[in-house]
Amino acid sequence: MQRRFWCLLILLAIVVAACGGTAEPPPPTATPTLDPQAAMGKQVFTRECGSCHSLSPDTVIVGPSLAGISRRAASRVPGQDARVYIMTSILRPGDYVVEGYDDLMPANFGKKLTGEEVDALVAFLMTQ
Repeated sequence: MQRRFWCLLILLAIVVAACGGTAEPPPPTATPTLDPQAAMGKQVFTRECGSCHSLSPDTVIVGPSLAGISRRAASRVPGQDARVYIMTSILRPGDYVVEGYDDLMPANFGKKLTGEEVDALVAFLMTQ
């Protein structure tokens, strides 16, 4: 009888150990792969914009964080889509100065960047 009791107790402990414990961690979330144009835009951002703008939420370097810019840009100017807002903000930054910030962004990106670089930068920012 005692032997049977100990066998059942051991079996119960094995079952509880197999069912309980810590759950497996969720699989890692894959970082989306940027298309070639957006990848080029990321390089342009790093070279031209990253010293003043962060891509981390609520992180201000000089200008506002651009985390979530594609979502915010879509509602900044009535009747204007996010792409147009972002492009205008790059080429004519004085048109849309974010409240609480000074108009410090260089206005020469239209001359400094090629059309391909501007398009790539906009494509990258649309992924944010």
